[in-house]
Amino acid sequence: MQVSSLNEVKIYSLSAGRSLPEWLSDRKKRALQKKDGDIRRRIELIQDFEMPTISTKIKVSRDGQYIMAVGTYKPRIRCFDTYQLSQKFERCLDSEVVTFEILSDDYSKIVFLQCDRFVEFHSQHGHYYRTRIPKFGRDFSYHYPSCDLYFVAASSEVYRLNLEQGRFLNSLQTDASENNVCDINPTHFLFATGTAEGKVECWDPRTRNRVGLLDCALSSVTADTEIDGLPSISALKFNGALNMAVGTSTGQVLLYDLRSSNPLIVKDHQYGLPIKSIQFQHQLDLIISADSRIIKMWNKDTGKIFTSMEPEYDINDVCLYPNSGMLMTANEAPKMNIYYMPVLGPAPKWCSFLDNLTEELEENPESTVYDDYKFVTRKDLENLGLAHLIGSSLLRAYMHGFFMDIRLYHKAKMMANPFAYEEYRREKIRQKIEETRAQRVQLKKLPKVNKELALKLIEEEEEQQAARKRKQKNLPSLLKDDRFKVMFENPDFQVDEQSEEFRLLNPLVSKISEKRKKKLKILEEREAQEQEEEEEPEGKPSDAESSESSDDEKGWVEEVRKQRKLLRQEEKAKRQERFKEDQQTLLKPQFFEIKEGEEFRSFKDSAKKQKLMKKTLGDRLKLEEKLGTLSVSDTTVGSKQATFKLKKNNKIRLRRLLSNKQSTEYMF
Repeated sequence: MQVSSLNEVKIYSLSAGRSLPEWLSDRKKRALQKKDGDIRRRIELIQDFEMPTISTKIKVSRDGQYIMAVGTYKPRIRCFDTYQLSQKFERCLDSEVVTFEILSDDYSKIVFLQCDRFVEFHSQHGHYYRTRIPKFGRDFSYHYPSCDLYFVAASSEVYRLNLEQGRFLNSLQTDASENNVCDINPTHFLFATGTAEGKVECWDPRTRNRVGLLDCALSSVTADTEIDGLPSISALKFNGALNMAVGTSTGQVLLYDLRSSNPLIVKDHQYGLPIKSIQFQHQLDLIISADSRIIKMWNKDTGKIFTSMEPEYDINDVCLYPNSGMLMTANEAPKMNIYYMPVLGPAPKWCSFLDNLTEELEENPESTVYDDYKFVTRKDLENLGLAHLIGSSLLRAYMHGFFMDIRLYHKAKMMANPFAYEEYRREKIRQKIEETRAQRVQLKKLPKVNKELALKLIEEEEEQQAARKRKQKNLPSLLKDDRFKVMFENPDFQVDEQSEEFRLLNPLVSKISEKRKKKLKILEEREAQEQEEEEEPEGKPSDAESSESSDDEKGWVEEVRKQRKLLRQEEKAKRQERFKEDQQTLLKPQFFEIKEGEEFRSFKDSAKKQKLMKKTLGDRLKLEEKLGTLSVSDTTVGSKQATFKLKKNNKIRLRRLLSNKQSTEYMF
């Protein structure tokens, strides 16, 4: 059994290991199991759960007891009984099966659609009836209320075969050239068919009229997708009454709400291969979509990948066992794969021992699938000189890199870096030196900030460790906690011991530490008394405890009162000192000088002038233009002309100057 893990989801492959040939006798098989350890350790959940060459389809009956699979060569069906963990029967057919459907709860009624246009009915005893449809069939669905089989084929018509009357009814005429897949909603029995043109047509079986049309090809093409041709519909599945998932031939899965023509989510498999199967997992709201290369599980609400599986051989069909975590696949190989994921659900009732087995494996983890391989990127390959191996069997492409054998990786790394051993040796020597340093006596290094608080915490921690019992868990230290790291590094967090708050709370802190010490002493006394096995009452009477608590409270109140008295005295002394300083200081008048030619009006004008003088010339000119005292205009020569308007105060000053001039002239 192989175990792989992706996104922390454990996947157990129950069909891993070599399979023994059918022609071997039981004696030789037992001899091989004794010799080969891999064959002895393998888990064969269902005996001979395989096909001669390949398997094409796999389904589970509604009662969960029977698993049926079809394959080649020769074309056949095999039914496996889960209660007996072995094969129930095998029937060979005339031609290959395209798909089949189990009509009853068990294996008693089965319908096969074959590649030569024949529809074959089987009952419990074997072959029952055979009929033919006009065109080569692609898929069919069974309508339980009317007992009608709806066949889609390489034609625009949907053929209807009524099993109650035993005759064909009028077919449904679609607008498509060919129909690839179909499905019927289990809640309201809406019939949907996927066409080769990338559209989904919905029909009402009661009125036989088309009620809706979805253009999925246009919605599947996004900015990130690269397609070569027109996407056609390759898979179709209903979920409940309103949801429907559609898979395209170019590798996209579209989730629709039937009330809207736009998809809720478009998920791309990134391989460009047709989607072959879509399943819904209701417990975790997952969608399981598969192409021929990979099985992806993703959340139907967010589209986030849950996990994925990439089998060794191409996938033809996927079947999810109901209400469990088991997944089965039909492959292009004889062996059909069985996977078990405990995250999806419990194991089925017929193999409930898988839960105990997986729990034991989780308790004793072994090497997973990828332990013998090394994941490398393209850049790592270029550094190792192995870029020429891309595309060969030595590298397995995975996500954004490759998996390669760990032995090949070590050899290539040794050749690319021959001094790797010296670096490894130096690293080992450095680790040994650090180990010896740790064994030396280490001094207690106190932080630069809040040294007293750190010392107090260290002492309390040592006391707690000495008195702590073995069963109790170690409590985290404040000095080692990153949340309180800044308190011992940043000086802004320094505790001010002279502050009023600290002086009032300090008595309380000291009393708490004293109480803690008393409790530790009481515990030590009790342990000593138990060892001596004396029949004396442990602890102290309630009166003594109450008296102690009352004494502690009285002492604390007295200390707080003392601190408050001291604070009041200090405040009173400070007030007296301030009053003396105020009396000693003498107020002197201050004089201000006014410039010549200016008149004193108020301090506000001078403040405005100072602010104006601090501004640049450009700002002052803009301010004067707004006030209207300055106007700038262009001249014909190309220069600029500026005109100023004097304020009222300036006009008065000019008049006074002119009058003074005239008086001096008359005197002369």
